[in-house]
Amino acid sequence: MNTNELWQSVLGELELALSKANFTTWFKSTFISDVNEHAVVIGVPNMFTKAWLEKKYAKEILRSLSEHSKGSIKSLSYRVESRPTTPQAIPLFEKPKVEAPVSQASSHYQPREEVREIRTGEFSLNGKYCFETFVVGKQNELAHAAAQAVCAQPGGIYNPLFIYGGVGLGKTHLLQAIGNELIHKNPSTKILYITCERFTNDFIGALRSNRIVEFKNRYRTVDVLLVDDIQFITGKEGTQEEFFHTFNQLYQNNKQIVISSDRPPKAIPALEDRLISRFECGMLADVGSPDFETRCAILGTKCHEKQYSLDREILHHVATVVQTNVRELEGALNKIIAFHQFKNARPTLETVKPILSSFQPATSRKNVTPKQLIITVANYFDVHLDDLLGKSRQKRLAFPRQIVMYLMREEMKASYPSIGTELGGRDHTTAMHAYDKITGCLLEDEKLQHDLELIKQKLYAL
Repeated sequence: MNTNELWQSVLGELELALSKANFTTWFKSTFISDVNEHAVVIGVPNMFTKAWLEKKYAKEILRSLSEHSKGSIKSLSYRVESRPTTPQAIPLFEKPKVEAPVSQASSHYQPREEVREIRTGEFSLNGKYCFETFVVGKQNELAHAAAQAVCAQPGGIYNPLFIYGGVGLGKTHLLQAIGNELIHKNPSTKILYITCERFTNDFIGALRSNRIVEFKNRYRTVDVLLVDDIQFITGKEGTQEEFFHTFNQLYQNNKQIVISSDRPPKAIPALEDRLISRFECGMLADVGSPDFETRCAILGTKCHEKQYSLDREILHHVATVVQTNVRELEGALNKIIAFHQFKNARPTLETVKPILSSFQPATSRKNVTPKQLIITVANYFDVHLDDLLGKSRQKRLAFPRQIVMYLMREEMKASYPSIGTELGGRDHTTAMHAYDKITGCLLEDEKLQHDLELIKQKLYAL
């Protein structure tokens, strides 16, 4: 058995144990790169795949390799390199004659200069948004992996890719990184990045100027369509109709579609069922608020990009104070840098603390009234305020009502009797039941977790 046959046997076993999506994402471009005595080197396409395989699948891979080699393989390592065009049939444990691999960048987050030089203007892309500058944490690793899988196989199993999450969490970065990566691989790829607002305005303009054929040719002949903030299509029946046909045309021709939104498809109010069905037929991936460690890594990366040094204790303090999103993190960092450059002074913890006074966590920024909370939830779920406060027990009203009760208890520390009073004079036991129900659902319902996070962001942004 040569290395190709061995690895195919291992992949066959892993494919049975994993979902199709996971198998394609992590193992599609892997191969046995080198053998030396009882050690095997697996070639992987990038540093993220290398880290993921080492963390998640190392034991399974080594066990399978050992079994299929009858115990000959004792150790395993990974190396980032491109797969040979023609796979070599290397006899096991006979060291092949191969050229030294190209050295890899020491940091996964070092911006790649080739991406920055791409002619991105004609594609409406920003060259600074690439995978190397995207900091991966547990809240966004699925979306990041899916985005890389799209680059590996455009129009494949992750089509469409629907990325959703709150404001400033990296959705636009991922969309544009996909575009930049695909252009880097093949500059002739026809890519279009647009916002939903731009699509709507272009469509309206085409109708007014009788240039609808030109509009359709622009949007339906691309290889990759990247659409940001699709939630703004709500309520625009004509635009939804046109986007539906554009989507179908591209999808049927195996062209890649990537969409972002601040919420999952079913939570977008007044979105047609046929569009919801199309959006959910591919891959849904959410991005959440970064945890403390990820916020620290993001700040470190931004400092590296800006060639500005901050002490670790300052980075930790910024990451502790600014918790909402990546955009606010960068805003806080820019404010610190600008202040100290103007003063020609070195940042210290004492000089940084006053600068961050406007970036306090959302819950400490303002007091929210029960009326503001009720209105925010009603708007989020697209229900009338009177219906929400009324007696109807329809599910479309009962669930938002329970959300209000939960948030009044959790965010405002309101008593159960006062919650019942605010919600149309209901009994306090109703409020207790609602709080317990939502608390229980939060343990396993990721969509609910995401909905509550978005509601709180909108609430404290009032």
